[in-house]
Amino acid sequence: MESRSVILTPKVFSKLLGLFVLLLVFQTVVMEFVFRRMVERNAGETWSRLARESFWSGVIALLIAIPLAAWTARRITVRIQRVVAFARRIAEGDLGARLALEGEDELTAMEAALNQTAERLGRNFAEIENRRQELATMLDSMQEAVVAITPEGTVRWSNAVLNRIAGTQIHAGRQLVHFVRDPDVLACLRSALDDHEVRFGRAHSLAPGRMFEINAAPLPSGGALLVLHDVTRIEAAEKSRRDFIANVSHELRTPLTSIQGYVETLVEEPRPDAATTREFLGVIYKNATRMNRLTEDLLALASVESPDYKLAPQQARASSLVQDAIESLGGMVVDSEVALESSGAPDSLVMADPDAMNQVFGNLIENSLKYAESGKRIQVGARELETEVQFTVRDFGPGIASEHLDRIFERFYRVDKARSRDSGGTGLGLAIVKHIVQAHGGRVWAESELGSGAAFHFTLPLAAYAVAAPLPAAQNGQSAAAR
Repeated sequence: MESRSVILTPKVFSKLLGLFVLLLVFQTVVMEFVFRRMVERNAGETWSRLARESFWSGVIALLIAIPLAAWTARRITVRIQRVVAFARRIAEGDLGARLALEGEDELTAMEAALNQTAERLGRNFAEIENRRQELATMLDSMQEAVVAITPEGTVRWSNAVLNRIAGTQIHAGRQLVHFVRDPDVLACLRSALDDHEVRFGRAHSLAPGRMFEINAAPLPSGGALLVLHDVTRIEAAEKSRRDFIANVSHELRTPLTSIQGYVETLVEEPRPDAATTREFLGVIYKNATRMNRLTEDLLALASVESPDYKLAPQQARASSLVQDAIESLGGMVVDSEVALESSGAPDSLVMADPDAMNQVFGNLIENSLKYAESGKRIQVGARELETEVQFTVRDFGPGIASEHLDRIFERFYRVDKARSRDSGGTGLGLAIVKHIVQAHGGRVWAESELGSGAAFHFTLPLAAYAVAAPLPAAQNGQSAAAR
């Protein structure tokens, strides 16, 4: 571009100067012709004198005209050169460039028009850039991953969500397959590009442990728009719902089948034996009690999982909570040979709902009682940590294998299913414990070694560090179940 502007200046200058010289020569020839006709009648001496004067006058006129022509051509060339430089700056994206206006001739009018055009282009490009930034911000704020693809399969643009999912920066102009290798995504996109129809699908291998709904739609200008919606939580919630319904149905079907069988036997027997009748009624009562407990636990679990679940926390001493649990729940071990004892607790003040804590200790002690007969004792205690108090319910039974420790807090999960059902467990006790503790802003976990018993721990915040409004229990992850 620089070499062209240098060549253009002498060309314009030469043309203008040549035109001016031709005009002067033409003027000189005309003048000589006129003068020749005028003096043909005069003597030769007069003619020679006039010819010499005409010649020298033309030379003088030419010498004066050449600088004037050069100055005029140079001035016009400089202005044209400025216009060319201005056009180059505009082409390079400098929309703030402007021409200085001089005079009121046609070139000045052209320069003013070019300035107006540049100003209008600047406003238009600024508006387009603002809209582009707004669109990019909106796309980046979306939960869905969005990418526009050309008909050739290259990336036009993408939002930040797709960059996070792909784990790399996606660059425009490159093939999408370089960044996204999920076959379901690529097949859905290719189908939308080839058939010019909206296509749907699901991606299972785009990101580890996550599932995405695919929506690929053709664009009017060619190419396609790909939208990926993360449905991992929805799928997990749906699976949890299906599993919960299946577990509840199974838990209810077993006692109902037993009750139905024994009732049919009694109804079909015209004169049932009194001892048999008493035995059957005992089994029916046991199964009805089991169903009633399951119903109560389901209602309790639904209550603590509800966003409307409210606690009434108040300051309480850790030692008082432990002592109250031992005294109020001691009746649970009266008919067994298991001793319920305290392992000590500090007088630290914690924030706790007394009724909810009674339910927590009750479920933990009842759960330990099922496995404490070999150890003959259950210990309840607490110790102060930096910002919280850790409570522990420990039994000295057979213990829990390590592979079960991470799952015993799932609903209906049991280490020993047969033994748990025989003991009347519903599989929801620890689920309720976990939600209540989390609603207090605490944590719950279990530790155990086979043959050394099991310890269930939970924490409550010290009164000085307690959160004013603990999270609802329903927002703290999946629920847990008893062993």
